[in-house]
Amino acid sequence: MIGLLQRVSAAQVVVDGAVVGAIGRGLLVLVGVQQGDDTARADRLLERLLGYRVFPDAAGKMNLSLKDIGGGLLLVPQFTLAADTRKGTRASFTSAAAPADAERLFGHLIARAHAAHPDVATGRFGADMQVSLTNDGPVTFWLET
Repeated sequence: MIGLLQRVSAAQVVVDGAVVGAIGRGLLVLVGVQQGDDTARADRLLERLLGYRVFPDAAGKMNLSLKDIGGGLLLVPQFTLAADTRKGTRASFTSAAAPADAERLFGHLIARAHAAHPDVATGRFGADMQVSLTNDGPVTFWLET
C-alpha cells in the first residue's frame, strides 16, 4: 500500500460540487492500493501515518506526529499512485489492485482510522474528486508498506 502524505494547514475534497471531506491542520494522504496488498499492510500504513513525525516541536524540529498534535487525517483514494511510469509516455496500471479489492482495503483503512483517531475525513472511492490543500512547509513523504 502506498501513502503519499502531505502536511497541510487545511485540505478538502469536493465531489459534484459538495464538500465530502475536509480537515484543518493535519495530514492529507493520497492512498494507492497495489496487487498483493492486504489488511495487514493497510493496518501498518495507518500505524505509520498516525505516528510519523512530520510536525514541528517547540524547537522547530519535525518531532511530533499527527497523534501528538491531534490533527486531522484526510484519506483520499488514488489508484494512479500504483502507476508504472518507467517506459513510454503513458502510465501502466498493471500493478494496481483490482477496483473491488482496492475499495475493500480502502474501506478497511477508513474503519481502522476512525477507530484509532478522532478527526478523520475521506474522499470518495471511484469518484471524480477535486482535492485542494495548503501544503505546510511544503512537507511531503512517500510511505509504502
